[in-house]
Amino acid sequence: MDPVGNDQSGMHGRTDSYSAAYRRLACTGGRCVGGKLTEDDAEDGRTRPPPVPSGADSTVDGSGSERLALFRYVTAENAEDYLAVMKLFSSTLLADLSAAEVSGALREAGRDMDPETAEERCRTLVRWGNLIRSLRDARVPTVAAYRNSRARFQMSTLGGRVHRQIEDILQATDGAREVARELLGSTVEVLDRILARLSAGESGETEALAADVTTVFNNQSLFSQSARDFYTYLGSVLTRYDLMGEEYTTLKGLLLEYVDLISNDVARHSPAIVDRLDRLERHLPLLVDTLATLPGLADSNSGPVERLPGRALDDWVQLSAWYTGGSGSSGPAQLRAAAEQALGQLITNAKRMLSSGGTGASRRADLLRLASLFAEADAGVADRAFAASFGAYPMRHLGIGAEEPDPRVTPTTSWWDAPPVEVPLSLRQRGDRSARGRSSRVPDPGLDRARLTAQGEQDASRLRAAVAELIAVREMNGAVLSDYAREVLLDYLGDFMAMHQAPGRGVEVAMPFEDVGMSLIVTHSPGRRTVLRSLSGEWDCTIDALTVRVEQIAGQQASGGPR
Repeated sequence: MDPVGNDQSGMHGRTDSYSAAYRRLACTGGRCVGGKLTEDDAEDGRTRPPPVPSGADSTVDGSGSERLALFRYVTAENAEDYLAVMKLFSSTLLADLSAAEVSGALREAGRDMDPETAEERCRTLVRWGNLIRSLRDARVPTVAAYRNSRARFQMSTLGGRVHRQIEDILQATDGAREVARELLGSTVEVLDRILARLSAGESGETEALAADVTTVFNNQSLFSQSARDFYTYLGSVLTRYDLMGEEYTTLKGLLLEYVDLISNDVARHSPAIVDRLDRLERHLPLLVDTLATLPGLADSNSGPVERLPGRALDDWVQLSAWYTGGSGSSGPAQLRAAAEQALGQLITNAKRMLSSGGTGASRRADLLRLASLFAEADAGVADRAFAASFGAYPMRHLGIGAEEPDPRVTPTTSWWDAPPVEVPLSLRQRGDRSARGRSSRVPDPGLDRARLTAQGEQDASRLRAAVAELIAVREMNGAVLSDYAREVLLDYLGDFMAMHQAPGRGVEVAMPFEDVGMSLIVTHSPGRRTVLRSLSGEWDCTIDALTVRVEQIAGQQASGGPR
């Protein structure tokens, strides 16, 4: 009996029945040990996962392949469902929802998703690491409500960060992003405040000091990211071949005015920031030690903690390297190079648009008009329009008469089997035969003249040496000669035989060569021979029925006149 006189025996029986039902329900698909549920991570989601250490995700480790799976839901099948579920979990802090609650919330937002589909989507996101299973026990009044709430989910740390980045990308526009250039001047002022506090030893201003340090690194991060996005957009637009008219004028103003404004701000504030960082370098150990006294997550035993920037010496080294370059190119130098490259591409586009001929002009408007014709025309009209626009007519081989390279190629020969026709480069690229470019420069003959003069002097010197060798030997029979002297002798002997083809028997004939200062004396002696031997021993030369002698012309020296 209870205090009001009611019999509780039936209620105790129902409570025992409910307890047994809960145990049977919880043990379905899992394991029970001693009447208690073991928290296995069953695939069907009806049991709870093992406890996860604080600060860690149960499904994502530190490997790159596992973390890349965090982005899988964006391009997977049913990506819109996954995005809707992730948006629901990221809309509030510490969202802890069951599949039924996810289904109801999405239905209120105008997206129909039944509880079974919602649970399947959530379990898939758990497998990819975007969600984790919640350990909070559900407080429900009935067994049916418990079955609907048997699996609860919450967002993982990395899953939340990934989804925030995806939301930023989906909401971003394709246009240019303004560069936060005004933060450079603010960075100089904040660095001055940090130097003043450290120099004065104001230990009571630790919170303000930490706020200034965070501001410096946030300013730098926002400026560098916005500058990178701006120049990436600029490069993607400048490389477009269809940039014409008003769009080109807008881009020209953007480049000449805004880029110049960015470059001036960087050139004005970068030296001041470098100066402040150099002066701050000797205070960095004190700064880091002072910031370490502030309460934070690093003081607890909660596992790895991602600290705010500026709390370690490496952060300041990287900040200084961005402005000074360190071992590579500095950030200001890269911005100047990007501006120069963009300006060069702008000039190239201007030259292309001002070109009077060729393929430099954009065909964007013509192609759009042709595309609209194809979209509205039937098959027959579209075929004729395509043939007329691109010259897609049947190929024919036209005979060109006597100039035909191969007369066997007739007008009935297929172009597939016929040899190709050489098309001039100007006709192939520009569609005309007119000469382009400037006239070639007249080459300077000075170098060639000097080279030929030196070569002539070298040949004359060799000829003089060969003639002197022949004069010194005198009698050619049995003479040992150099290769070049033999060539000279045979050349002059050939000239002699051309002038005296049939000298008399035993007659001695002399032929002077005044250009080289020697005389060649030849006697027709049947039965005798003149044998020339090589200085290197590689050849012998025999002249039958002739005796040859070389003498110097009286009053002349051997010279190397031209042959």
